Amino acid sequence: MSKPIAAVVLLALLASGCATRGTRGFEAPAPATLAPPTAEAVAAAGETPAADEAPAAEGPPADDNLNAVAWTQTAIERDLIYVQTWRDAREQLARALADRRWEALPHGTRKAPYKGRRAAVIVDIDETVLDNSPYQARLVREGASYDEFTWAEWCREERAAAIPGALEFARHADRLGVTVFYLSNRAADLREATLANLRRLGFPLPADRNVFLGLGTYVEGCEQNGSEKGCRRELIARDHRVLMQVGDQLGDFVDVEANTPAGRRQPVAPYLDWIGTRWFVLPNPTYGSWEPALFNNAWSLPAETRRQAKLDALRVR
Repeated sequence: MSKPIAAVVLLALLASGCATRGTRGFEAPAPATLAPPTAEAVAAAGETPAADEAPAAEGPPADDNLNAVAWTQTAIERDLIYVQTWRDAREQLARALADRRWEALPHGTRKAPYKGRRAAVIVDIDETVLDNSPYQARLVREGASYDEFTWAEWCREERAAAIPGALEFARHADRLGVTVFYLSNRAADLREATLANLRRLGFPLPADRNVFLGLGTYVEGCEQNGSEKGCRRELIARDHRVLMQVGDQLGDFVDVEANTPAGRRQPVAPYLDWIGTRWFVLPNPTYGSWEPALFNNAWSLPAETRRQAKLDALRVR
């Protein structure tokens, strides 16, 4: 409190004190209520009103994906992980070609012998060879969630950049005569836009065969299970020996029957020795089947309920 206001208050207190003085047997009147300084008095004292009643400034709304997208777009560590992974895959490719028994498909996928078949590698597209983080950044900034319409709009812009290291690997494989198959869960109607994006960046796309196998690809004699890629892997295996698989989701390597934390560990357990030799896994903290596994795959639940399930899944010791 400033000195002028203190003087005003002191005078008021002295005046009220005179009214309360009395002797035994005499009931003094109730003390006068101290009124707050008037606006005129405050103004005369050169003060401004206190801002106690001003509403606190609100920060941006919480978004579960903010840190993940920021890391994806700005952390050099992310780029180094990608370069390291694709470089390791490139170095393993010569070894895989030389070993006629080398196969990177899950057990049971191949229905015919691979002897004499052309060599191939299978790569996922999104967050494996193409960087879609600008789309995720738009969702964060707008406080929005993924939907098929905005996703398709982004894909048709054909502006996704190459993941660090991916283009060099694909070109190296092509020079060695290894066919690169792009096995994606992009919808069939995004085929041309996706191929145009890949072609603009310089990824090998041979004209004599279909190397883009998107969601909805029909595979005769194989029953497709949702968005799982097993049937499409089987289709590639009919004419090729698959040397490697590269992706950012578990489903890029093997079909997952139960999308729960425990159910996701089970199908990959027999192939742990293949990680870093035949299977190359890239990080993706922004989205993936790992997330709905934490809330029983129930996207219909309110966002607050889904978030609470993710909080409950955290370990604190």
